[in-house]
Amino acid sequence: MSAKKYLFTSESVGEGHPDKLCDQISDGILDECLRQDPESHVACETFASQAAIIIGGEINTEAYVNVQEVAKKVAQRIGYTNPAYGLDYNSMAVLNMIHEQSPDINQGVVGKGLDEYKGQQGAGDQGMMFGFACKETPELMPAPIMYSHKLMRKSAELRKNGTFKWFRPDSKGQVTVEYEGHRPVRIDTVVVSQQHDPDVTREQIEDAIINHLIKPVLEPTGLLDANTKFFVNPTGQFCIGGPVGDTGLTGRKIIVDTYGGMGRHGGGCFSGKDPSKVDRSAAYMARYIAKNIVAADLAERAEVQLAYAIGVPFPVSIMIDTFGTGAVAESAIVDAVKEVFDCTPAGIIKTLDLKRPIYEATAAYGHFGRSEFSWEKTDKADALKKAVK
Repeated sequence: MSAKKYLFTSESVGEGHPDKLCDQISDGILDECLRQDPESHVACETFASQAAIIIGGEINTEAYVNVQEVAKKVAQRIGYTNPAYGLDYNSMAVLNMIHEQSPDINQGVVGKGLDEYKGQQGAGDQGMMFGFACKETPELMPAPIMYSHKLMRKSAELRKNGTFKWFRPDSKGQVTVEYEGHRPVRIDTVVVSQQHDPDVTREQIEDAIINHLIKPVLEPTGLLDANTKFFVNPTGQFCIGGPVGDTGLTGRKIIVDTYGGMGRHGGGCFSGKDPSKVDRSAAYMARYIAKNIVAADLAERAEVQLAYAIGVPFPVSIMIDTFGTGAVAESAIVDAVKEVFDCTPAGIIKTLDLKRPIYEATAAYGHFGRSEFSWEKTDKADALKKAVK
C-alpha cells in the first residue's frame, strides 16, 4: 500500500455485553470439562434473553459439570448482581439442552475414520483460519482493535473498583485511526457507549467517559489531538442493556475476538469449542506463526491462512501474505513455516498446550495481543530466520 491517508475503525465490547456474557459462559463450561477431563470434546453455545440463559451443544466428556452453577458464577463475576439490571445471577433461569457429540464427527477426530488416517487425530471440521500480526503496537496487533480493547478493560476497572458505581456491566467502544500507509498517525474518532444508572446526568456521563476513561487510556499513545472527536452514549441514554436490551449469543463477536476487521476471517467462532476444533486451535496457531514472522523481521505485517478437511490429520494448504512488506519472498517464508511449525491438529494442541482450562479468560477483550496466552510467544523467531537462510 502507498503512503496515502485513510481511516480504519475497529470496535470492542465489554465483558457485560450480552454476546460476551454468552461467550464467557460457553468457555466457562469448556474450562470445567477440561479441568476434570483434558480429553473432553466440547461444542457449547449459549443464548441469553431477558433473565433466561439457554445452553446447548454437543459434549463428550468424563467430567460432571453443573451447568447452572457455571453460568451463575460467570454472571456474578461480570457484575450482573442487581435485579435492577434485568439479569441477576441469583435469580436468573438456566436451561440445559446439552447432548452428546455426533459419533460420525468424533470418529474422525480421534483417529477412527478413514483407513489411511487411522490412529491420527484429524481436524474437527473443514474450513480456513487466519492469523495476523503487524508492528503498529508493542503487542504486534492493529492499533484500532488494541485501543478499543483497552477502553473496555478500563470501563470494567472503573466499574468494579467503585470509581463510578453508576456504571452498569454493558459497554461498547470504537476507535477510528488515521493511517499514512501502514503507519498510524492520529486517532480521529472515539465512540464509547456505557450502560449507566437512570439517575445520572448527561454531564456526569461525559465527564467520566472522556476524562477518566478515554483520555487516560489513549493519551499515552500520543495519537490524540485537538481535532479528535468523542461520541459518548450517542443515543443520549443507555440504561437498558445486557440481555434485557438485546439478546446474546455465543460466537457473534468474531471480529471483536480477532483483529477488528484488519486481516481476513475464516468465519468460525472460538468460544465454547475445545482445541480439537480447528476453528479455534488453528486460528491460534495462525496468529502464533504470523507474530513470529513479524518478530523475526521477515515482514512488517503478515497474514497466515491455514485450511483443513474434517478428519484429515494435516492442513490442506498454508498461505502467507506480507502485503508487500516482506524482507524475503513469501514462498521462502512458507517453506520456513512448514519446517518450524507443526500445523497438524495434534501438533497445534501439543505446541500451544491447549488442553488446559484457559478459555474463559479469552472470551472478553480479544483472544490476541495478550501475553498470558501461549500463542502470543515469539520463541520461534530465531528458528524462522535460520530456516529462511
